[in-house]
Amino acid sequence: MSEPLAVVTGGAGFIGSHMVDLLIDRGFRVHVIDNLVGGRRANLAHHADNPRVRLFETDVRTCMPGDLAFDGAHYVFHFAGIGDIVPSIEKPAEYMSVNVQGTVQALECARAAGVRKFVYAASSSCYGVAETPTREDHPIRPLYPYALSKYMGEEAGFHWCRVYGLPVNSIRIFNAYGTRSRTSGAYGAVIGVFLRQKLAGAPFTVVGDGTQSRDFAYVTDVARAFFLAAETDRVGEVWNVGSNNPQTVNRLVELLGGGPVEYLPKRPGEPDVTWADTGKIERELGWKPEVSFEEGIARIIENIDYWRDAPLWTAETIDAATRTWFKYMR
Repeated sequence: MSEPLAVVTGGAGFIGSHMVDLLIDRGFRVHVIDNLVGGRRANLAHHADNPRVRLFETDVRTCMPGDLAFDGAHYVFHFAGIGDIVPSIEKPAEYMSVNVQGTVQALECARAAGVRKFVYAASSSCYGVAETPTREDHPIRPLYPYALSKYMGEEAGFHWCRVYGLPVNSIRIFNAYGTRSRTSGAYGAVIGVFLRQKLAGAPFTVVGDGTQSRDFAYVTDVARAFFLAAETDRVGEVWNVGSNNPQTVNRLVELLGGGPVEYLPKRPGEPDVTWADTGKIERELGWKPEVSFEEGIARIIENIDYWRDAPLWTAETIDAATRTWFKYMR
């Protein structure tokens, strides 16, 4: 019997490349679809000589039903997309094109291939500033175009599930972190910003007073949740994935070794706390986080050179990069 095939869109990216690792460990062949705009070949370098991994360097929006990349696939894990808040405010149409139309193309390719499960990478940003802990039935209130585009992609997936019978599940990711996280030029996730600052001996730029907390989920735990969402018989389900144990930004600074801190104005529309209620995925899929925050940060520090070429953010460059945020967010 030949090894089963899984497709990972965005598989050269942060979470996607860890998904590839997990699938290889579970005996799958993997087709990676990535245009390498946000993804990096280096994230798959350890699979360079592995005949079970094949990279299709293309934009998922150009994929068509019947494409070789999807032929014979058991599962599709759809991570391809663009992130970050400020660029989405500046270029909303691009976010809709990539995150919504890209999802539709992936859904159509999966439908034509007769895949057994399509698992969509959704975002907890769909909840907006939410009551915590946040359950899956919390009201949806996307506050910026990135959040809206990711939620519309999720809705497209469930529409294809209802209308065409494509088996779709969705994972709403809270604050994923870990090795290989993005190092793009856009101002984004706090851990990546801090790692580059640590390497440069620069002050950590803390927004607000640092007591705000985030539900950080380590990337291998996130990938495992996606695999369980594919393996289950359940269809048309959405699950939160987080640690269910929020950590403050001040605690993050402490685990990174401390040092000088420069405090920046708090930004409108940012929650004081993100906190995933993970009861549903624990009950229905038997998933629980395995990597503690302390262990996860230690793993990152061991691989800190990955962020050496990332942008070095200062209070001045952050101010310039976030002016759009302050202009439009309430």
